Amino acid sequence: MNRTVLLLLILLPFAALTAVALRDHGYIGIFTSHFTSSAGLQVLTDLIIACTLAIVWMIGDARRSGRNPWPYVLLTLTLGSFGPLLYLLVGSLRSRPAQFA
Repeated sequence: MNRTVLLLLILLPFAALTAVALRDHGYIGIFTSHFTSSAGLQVLTDLIIACTLAIVWMIGDARRSGRNPWPYVLLTLTLGSFGPLLYLLVGSLRSRPAQFA
């Protein structure tokens, strides 16, 4: 299975789950539910750490590859894992050789 397909198999169900969560709880509700217990707070803290590490990695990788990381950084800050997932997906699509019919 190639990288693009794998990323789509992760991104599309995650987007569907996010849509359901937004419908059921709203954008703010997704975060406030984490403040009701120490377990929820641990998950939120873990997400913040993971997204921060992803942002640092994206900026460094973008410098090496000549890409603009800032749209993906903004996505990460507002939508979490969507930023890194889309960064990887776009990079995967850009690295594929053009195929002409």
